[in-house]
Amino acid sequence: MSGCLARRSLLAGLMVTLATRAFGHDHNAPPVSPRPRDPLATQFGGPFSLTDHSGKRVTEADFRGRFMLIYFGFTTCAETCPIDLPIIAQALDALGPLAAKIAPMFISVDPVNDTPAVMAAYVANFHPRLIGLSGSEAELAAVARAYKVHRRKLTQTHHGHGEYTIDHGSLTYLMGPDGRFLTLLPHNSGAERMAGVLRKYIS
Repeated sequence: MSGCLARRSLLAGLMVTLATRAFGHDHNAPPVSPRPRDPLATQFGGPFSLTDHSGKRVTEADFRGRFMLIYFGFTTCAETCPIDLPIIAQALDALGPLAAKIAPMFISVDPVNDTPAVMAAYVANFHPRLIGLSGSEAELAAVARAYKVHRRKLTQTHHGHGEYTIDHGSLTYLMGPDGRFLTLLPHNSGAERMAGVLRKYIS
């Protein structure tokens, strides 16, 4: 099995468990609550050093004390990002004052096109608190590995020379104020569901 397929298989299995926890499909399971000793806490996340959409260098340590809500994508994405980013924005608005405890992040998987200026214009379309993060190929590859995000550049020869898109993971990651992984939210979760899951962790 290739590395990409192996990661997808692992994530698929984890998503079944996490979706059951988050959305209550298993009526015999205990209520959802943060579990600092959850073994999944070691599966996702880690240090990163990136550039935010204002041009400032930031690391994961700059967000200590807040929950990090992290989504990976790119500014010319035509499929998943235009669905999930509005859901994140609507979920933040639904939380009201509780949303101040969350640092919502959009991490680029496209180091070629997604400069800070491009990211600034893009994230402004969705929510004023959304933080766009980009970096070099090495920096983005490192953070993608830490979060087990697959990304694959696909050349689009029928669109002209040099045109491409990127196949990428579409999960949303919730990290605790200590930087430890808490849960995953699947693609197209819905704003109401996402807000409900977030509220359980942050309230």
